[in-house]
Amino acid sequence: MKKILTLSLLATFSLAAAITPYQHVTYLPAEGYAFSDSVKVGTTIYLAGQIGSDASGENLVPGGVGPQTTQALENIETVLKKSGYTRSNLVKCTVLLKDIKDFAAMNEAYKAWMVKPYPARATFATAGLVMDAAVEIECIAAK
Repeated sequence: MKKILTLSLLATFSLAAAITPYQHVTYLPAEGYAFSDSVKVGTTIYLAGQIGSDASGENLVPGGVGPQTTQALENIETVLKKSGYTRSNLVKCTVLLKDIKDFAAMNEAYKAWMVKPYPARATFATAGLVMDAAVEIECIAAK
């Protein structure tokens, strides 16, 4: 039992040593907010949630959940590109919907934007989103 525990601890320390220290990588304006747009750990990037806001970040794109989904994903791609990643590097996304009844419209826009093989995904409804957005999407990318 002692040998197994020792080997397990050695494996844990070896794994921890192999992971490079994390670095915060901020690209899109986040003035006044307590978060980074992305955080890179080794070759994995954790992206903050994005809504369907235009380039100014002050207005949602018009048209509801479909166009907002596409714009949120475009905003994600902007962050990815700054780190040398693309949408094909996405491995996991979480979609938050203001109204679960919007699932089909969100899914249609999401599917049109994503590339195969699709990343793993979770989708759920929430009581509300910033700027009264219809959708927010956060993702993880890896190389």
